[in-house]
Amino acid sequence: MALADELDPLGSLHDWVAFDLRRYRLAHGMSQADVGRILNVRRSAVHNYESGLRPLDIEHARKLDSAWDTCGHFERLVTHANQQHDSGWFQQFLRYERRAKIIRAYEALVIPGLLQTPDYARAFLIAGGVPDVDAAVKMRIERQQVLDRDPPPRLSVLLDEGILSRPVGGKAVMRAQLAYLLEAGERPNVSIRVVPIDVGEHLGLDGSFEVIETENDTVAYLEAQGGGRLDRGTKGVERMMVNYDRIGDQALPVNLSRRLMETAMEAMT
Repeated sequence: MALADELDPLGSLHDWVAFDLRRYRLAHGMSQADVGRILNVRRSAVHNYESGLRPLDIEHARKLDSAWDTCGHFERLVTHANQQHDSGWFQQFLRYERRAKIIRAYEALVIPGLLQTPDYARAFLIAGGVPDVDAAVKMRIERQQVLDRDPPPRLSVLLDEGILSRPVGGKAVMRAQLAYLLEAGERPNVSIRVVPIDVGEHLGLDGSFEVIETENDTVAYLEAQGGGRLDRGTKGVERMMVNYDRIGDQALPVNLSRRLMETAMEAMT
C-alpha cells in the first residue's frame, strides 16, 4: 500500500490534497472511519485518498469543508488540481504503475519503457539529453520489475510498425532489443501487437499514451514533448480507452506481429 511519506505536496497539487486531508483529520482527532462517515464511504476509500492512490473528488471536498469549517479550502485545492498541469505527474505515474492490474500502452515512436533493454534505453536517453543517464537507465530497468510481481499486471502493447525499423543505438542494439521484445511477448501476461504502416491514418498519430488500471482507479497518461500528464477524469480516461480499442482494431494479431518483429530483427545486420 502507498504510504503518506511517499507524497510530495510541494511538487503535486493532488499530493497536497492528500497531505492536507490527513493533516486536518489528525488535527480534529478523527480516524479514517470517522471521515468515512462524513463522506458516506468506507474507511478504505479514505485511506486511498490520503495515500494518493485515488484523487479526492469535488463533492467529497465540499463535504469536508462543511464538516471542518475550512472555508472552501479543499474545494479550491481539488478544483486547481483537476484543472492545472501537475509538475509531480511522473511520481504519480510511477505510483499507479507499481500497483497496476492492467496496462494498455500505445507507442508511436519508441519501444515502451517496460520492455526496453538497457542499451536501447541508454541510447534513447542520451539522445534526449538526460543529465544523469546511468541513473535514468537504472530507474527504467527497476520499473520493469513490476512485470515480475506476483501476480503480475497484464501488459497489452500496440506498437507503430515504424518503431521496428528505427535502429536506436545502432543495428546491434536494435537487434538485441527486438529479440528481447519477442522473448517478452512469450510471457502469458504480455501481449504485443503491431499497427502496420499501410493502415495509413489512425488515432495513434496524435501521440503515445497509456491507460493504467489499478485496484482502486483508472488513469490515462498522455505523452508530450518534454514530459507528459496524467488524466484522472472519467471522460478523458474513457476517451483514451476508446482510442486504444480503435487502434487495436487496426493492429495485426499477435502471430503476424511476431513475424514482423522477426523480419525487422533479421534486417538489423
